[in-house]
Amino acid sequence: MPVAIITGASSGIGKGTALLFAKKKYQLSLTGRNTDSLKEVAALCISEGAISADDILITAVELSSDEAPKAIVDATVQKFGRIDSLINSAGILRAGPVLDSGIEVYDELMNVNVRSLIRLTRAALPHIITTKGTVVNVSSINGPCPFAGVTYYCMSKSAVDQFTKCLALEMAPNGVRVNAVCPGVIVTNIHRASGQDEATYAAFLEKSKTTHALGRPGTTSEVAEAILFLSSEKSSFTTGQLLKVDGGRGIMHPR
Repeated sequence: MPVAIITGASSGIGKGTALLFAKKKYQLSLTGRNTDSLKEVAALCISEGAISADDILITAVELSSDEAPKAIVDATVQKFGRIDSLINSAGILRAGPVLDSGIEVYDELMNVNVRSLIRLTRAALPHIITTKGTVVNVSSINGPCPFAGVTYYCMSKSAVDQFTKCLALEMAPNGVRVNAVCPGVIVTNIHRASGQDEATYAAFLEKSKTTHALGRPGTTSEVAEAILFLSSEKSSFTTGQLLKVDGGRGIMHPR
């Protein structure tokens, strides 16, 4: 069975990816900050998937902590003996215009969305090189597209995009493929976690019907399918790509 590390697995796209990978008989190393939430996801993977409790490892840790990368990778290799795919799904969103957003907001976004992702990737790569495996980064349509009010977030995702493409070039001689998905608005908890109240979030989702060509926001399972594709041999000749899973959001322009 292939082994996948999935960060941010306690909710949102990470959770959706864990459930899909469980159905595809992956052994899972799930990480996140909330132990209880991770246990709930693990239980769902067992009940809805095709794996047992022995096929799941939970590591509850703050991804930006000094010890996180080594702890996650060492625990995974100790339990499963290998790493085939790394899914960097953990991320945060902070909104607000630049004039109202201090540099500490920028620092937080870059630390979680970029620095932590790089540190874990570097720790896992020696094992992924051994298996000629894959890395899939969860970026955002905010990487290639600019949006007012989320400048620092857009910058963090642009950095993830460039990291993906540069690392793909470096890893290609090793037979390791590195890609990213760039989702549009997906129904998860990330916007509420950033401070939006329920009314604001509901209005945001309603507006998404007009900002996405397909007329709706997306689901975590739709993004998970793209991640599975990029993780598996079905995309064996694809590397360095930023796959937009955005309902056409990235090609919308006012006129």
